[in-house]
Amino acid sequence: MIRIATRSSSLALIQTQTVVEAISKRNRKTEFEIIEIKSQGDIDKKKPLWKLSEAGFFTSAIEAALRENQADIAVHSYKDLPIEAANGLVVGAVLDRRYCQDCLICKNKIKSLDELPKGGKVGTSSLRRKAQLLSFRPDLRCEPIRGNVHTRINQVEKGEFDATVLAYAGIERLELTDTVSFEFKPTEFLPSPAQGALAVQARANDHEVLKLLSAIDDAKSRVSSDTERLVLHKIKAGCHTPVGVYAKIEGEFLEIYAFVADENGKNVIRKKIKGQLKAAVKLADEMASELLKSGAAELLKNG
Repeated sequence: MIRIATRSSSLALIQTQTVVEAISKRNRKTEFEIIEIKSQGDIDKKKPLWKLSEAGFFTSAIEAALRENQADIAVHSYKDLPIEAANGLVVGAVLDRRYCQDCLICKNKIKSLDELPKGGKVGTSSLRRKAQLLSFRPDLRCEPIRGNVHTRINQVEKGEFDATVLAYAGIERLELTDTVSFEFKPTEFLPSPAQGALAVQARANDHEVLKLLSAIDDAKSRVSSDTERLVLHKIKAGCHTPVGVYAKIEGEFLEIYAFVADENGKNVIRKKIKGQLKAAVKLADEMASELLKSGAAELLKNG
């Protein structure tokens, strides 16, 4: 029996089922118990994410259950995990990063940001998305939006917002792709580090479970996600800062795209580097150095 801790949202439960299926393919007799836990992020649905000072807003309660032996593994959206490693816990598997890009949801289907009305109201609780939207369309009004994916889409359908921007991976997992107006190119509208990937945590001393998780670990999902998170770590940026990183794997090569901006997208630093995939850690270091040389630390501090 494997006890799995997860958030209680529809998307979180679907993501947990993806992990269950991956493990079951290799261990058909394994039984599972799903332990639903409400995170602080599920309880407080009003405060904009960028006003939250504490890390692990969506993950700390789940990690606590794992640490206290109430569960054997925990399933997270990897982008929600704090960059700093959790004491006593490790990420035993990273998987299912088929989609990392953002997408735009609009009641009237459009094909680009240019088609949004002048002064259009876009719902987003992400400073990363806000900064990029305003860098392309300074006239837009970006206002906080909270709630699960269905709630946000409904608010757009009701006309409370002209549009909202969401992670395509979540939309696809919820089978809501028919609501998407268009997908952003991740090389142009940069995603959150590790967006789209699932992370499965376990206790660092639980060697039996870690061996089981190693069998479902996807090398490409892990390398791309960890490279992006390393850039974020090196420039000392938090999860809710206006920073985007995208690591694109092409054969033996790795391209890293990154941006740092102020909240309103007026001052933007964009960088791109390419090198050998086997040198991913070195490339992440180089990208962080380039960003810092260009004033990323000052921009984050003052932004």
